[in-house]
Amino acid sequence: MLKYLVTLFLGILSLSGYTQSTQIVVHDPVAIGADGKYYMYSTGVGVASWQSDDLVHWKFLAQVFTQIPAWCKQEVPNFDGNIWAPDISFHNGKYYLYYSISSFASNRSVIGVATNVTLDPKNENYAWVDQGPVISSVPGRDNWNAIDPNLIFDENKIPYLAFGSFWGGLKLVQLNSDLLSVAEPQVWTTLASRERDFHLPDIDPGNGAIEAPFIINANGYYYLFVSFDLCCRGARSTYNVRVGRSKELKGPFLDKENVPLTQGGGTVLVNGDENYYGIGHNSVYEFSGQFFMFSHGYDIHDKGKPKLVVHKLNWDTDRWPVVVEQPNP
Repeated sequence: MLKYLVTLFLGILSLSGYTQSTQIVVHDPVAIGADGKYYMYSTGVGVASWQSDDLVHWKFLAQVFTQIPAWCKQEVPNFDGNIWAPDISFHNGKYYLYYSISSFASNRSVIGVATNVTLDPKNENYAWVDQGPVISSVPGRDNWNAIDPNLIFDENKIPYLAFGSFWGGLKLVQLNSDLLSVAEPQVWTTLASRERDFHLPDIDPGNGAIEAPFIINANGYYYLFVSFDLCCRGARSTYNVRVGRSKELKGPFLDKENVPLTQGGGTVLVNGDENYYGIGHNSVYEFSGQFFMFSHGYDIHDKGKPKLVVHKLNWDTDRWPVVVEQPNP
């Protein structure tokens, strides 16, 4: 895993200063519109940031962290410097970037958050301020993994953080209004899970792999997007994106066949195809009235490297998301 992530980061550095489209090497992309531009953040040393005018051509900007916060190594001794699975949003006049500190096949993990008043590195006020840990998971104490965060607000504007990977599934917990800490009393809701054989090692949980929740509110529903099966294995990657929906943020989320996502349900939205071994770890946004889904796919034509994949989404007559096309050439 370390060798893979170092290769990923070197690939990112090699793109610095160049405009790219489908050949961008990224993992776990998230995006946001700001000041007439689009910004994207992805897994890497210090978290990689990108900028685009059109959602197709992206230019590498910088690392969010030029120095990794000191607490990361203290909280997660096996942490190797690669920060995973960011989440970006704008609230209260600030940008909030949640991120994951962990090590492969372990649930000794922490979700942290950093804030900024602008995303433009050329702005004189540009400065990411680390706010420290938000949620931690500890082996033997927690049957969940504190990685893959996603911030979502309910109909009363109360903030929640969805998160999770493998173990007992994907969780939801309420945050305080400052978006920096968990609200008391702490209540942990299971959003989705899959039955798995715990005799198998965490690095390969058989058919029990589920991670990367992402929730949007649209068409009178909350839609929960999740990634099934295995990432990070190049040509052996089997990632795919599935979806369920609920009238309530805390669920229950059901798929098209009314199977609860807490019982292994999930309607397939996108899968591997003639170009990618697997596609997953998605995020969904509405930009100028059009919904877009950001993911990464393991490129069949380039030795299984993880590449940016952006799909357009529409809605069928029953208000389920459907993939329309990829805007990338």
